[in-house]
Amino acid sequence: MALLTQWRDMAYSETADRGKLQKLWSDYFQKEKEIYADLLKTPDEEVRGTVRELAEKYGVDIMTMTGFLDGINDSLKTPNPIEEMEEDTEVGLGFDKSLLYKNMVAAEADWLYGLEEWADIFSEEERKELYKEQKASRTVRKAVKVYPNDPCPCGSGKKYKKCHGRAGSNRFEENA
Repeated sequence: MALLTQWRDMAYSETADRGKLQKLWSDYFQKEKEIYADLLKTPDEEVRGTVRELAEKYGVDIMTMTGFLDGINDSLKTPNPIEEMEEDTEVGLGFDKSLLYKNMVAAEADWLYGLEEWADIFSEEERKELYKEQKASRTVRKAVKVYPNDPCPCGSGKKYKKCHGRAGSNRFEENA
């Protein structure tokens, strides 16, 4: 069974004891924070090795490293083959700094995007801007409803029902 499947079965188990699951995640988040703090000290250096070698390098078990690799994969310049990854699979941790920061914000992982190591990579203004960009990208803006007697949004000056709202005409929303 691939490592990722084992990790997900363990970490997202519906039948596991809640206390054990809570401890697993608490321990995981602490180890994750330590690994990221180490990686961010040399952000332009790509760390490479097998899953086993990286687990040993960062002092974590194979499952914790698998969870870490699953979490960072969307932020890597070259994603790892996490779906079929085994202990001896060669992986890399070359991450896109901006994308990693934004993904940490998207995950609402303040213990990660708040790491002091980010201060050596991005200025406070840059971090605020990346934070704002990420939050804005997830904001869903609802289209304004146009009623029949409202002015047509196309700017013709006619009522919507006499312009783009006519039966059989192309609807304004379709043209926008």
